[in-house]
Amino acid sequence: MGKILIIGGGAAGMMAAVAAAERGHQTELYEKNEKLGKKLFITGKGRCNITNAADISEFFNAVTTNPKFLYSAFYTFTNDQTIDFFNRHGVETKTERGGRVFPVSDHSSDVIRALEKEMERLGVQMHLHAEVKEILTDRAHSRVQGIVLSSGQKVCGDAVIVATGGISYPSTGSTGDGYRFARNTGHKVTELSPSLVPVEVREWYAGELMGLSLRNIEIRITDGKKKLYQEFGEMLFTHYGVTGPVILSASSIVGKILKDRELTLHIDLKPALTAEQLDKRVLREFEQNHNRQFKNAVDSLFPAKLRPVMIERSGIPQDKKVHEITKEERSGFVRLVKDFTVTLTGLRGYNEAIITRGGVSVRQIDPGTMESKLISGLYFAGEVLDLDALTGGYNLQIAWSTGWLAGSSAGNSTQEHSDQEE
Repeated sequence: MGKILIIGGGAAGMMAAVAAAERGHQTELYEKNEKLGKKLFITGKGRCNITNAADISEFFNAVTTNPKFLYSAFYTFTNDQTIDFFNRHGVETKTERGGRVFPVSDHSSDVIRALEKEMERLGVQMHLHAEVKEILTDRAHSRVQGIVLSSGQKVCGDAVIVATGGISYPSTGSTGDGYRFARNTGHKVTELSPSLVPVEVREWYAGELMGLSLRNIEIRITDGKKKLYQEFGEMLFTHYGVTGPVILSASSIVGKILKDRELTLHIDLKPALTAEQLDKRVLREFEQNHNRQFKNAVDSLFPAKLRPVMIERSGIPQDKKVHEITKEERSGFVRLVKDFTVTLTGLRGYNEAIITRGGVSVRQIDPGTMESKLISGLYFAGEVLDLDALTGGYNLQIAWSTGWLAGSSAGNSTQEHSDQEE
């Protein structure tokens, strides 16, 4: 049996360790932090959106970068197998809106503990405070030989799995080590950028709306007349701009364009109503308040924080009596409700990004095993690869699936290597 070294104790690394150890290999996991799963701990606001309950065939539509590469990984270790794995190891799950799967307990720590316990049961050696500085290869750089720790200690191994994550949330230890390992072993790393990240806006009223959560709205993002993204759901205003599920997902689609130019966010505040239906609703409100001032006649239409901004942007004098409002003014107000616009100016940084877009080029990785095409015995799994998806549990499924495939394949590869040497 071979000796498999895994760099990184996150989702992909821990799952790779389980898969390798299950096959009877001596498995060692190296994590530079003081504990495992630091980023996993904060995912889903600490609740850990483990995966999505959609049919696995639908996952490819949610993957924004290199979906075809994931075919083997997703079908080797599916979302159903992920749910079953955690159920079997004491983590009951529940499915919420949008197919998001969470632990019933709402505690990400239960997910981490389940993986730790299974690694302990399988005899995985877990090394904490163990930073890897270098990957060792033979002189021809054709086969991996082990790793070098920051202490200078060399550890020999038959296979090395790099599962170091990206550079999002660097406070959790994601500081780009995997990209350095990849480049130093001759691999290409594609352009990196923050993804699933809040977006900054230009308008003054973003700050006024800070903390306002909008549910059941529909957004569109346009570049001039071209529609780039459309989604129904919820979003949140912050002191610098916008965030929330629909915005985070949008960031992975429009992020690259936002680097070059500003885009327009259109918010339909009442998507369940057509413009005609909304006009009738507004007219009804106006008729009931016909002697009141405009500023006091729209209370039931919007949350309190939004009212002053809507009144100001409507162009209707706030003190104007409702019965004096013209049909044209009312139509303009209805258009504003159906198309509240904000100028998007750029993405926030890696400190706020859920994931990193870009990574180790998948053209140099075998999609059926996660093994490098350049160096035998060297594997990559999880966010370090040039793979990313929308929010909803899809990115964690990429980590589970690629981690499992790398761990089980590394076991097979070391067996073949041992057989050849004999």
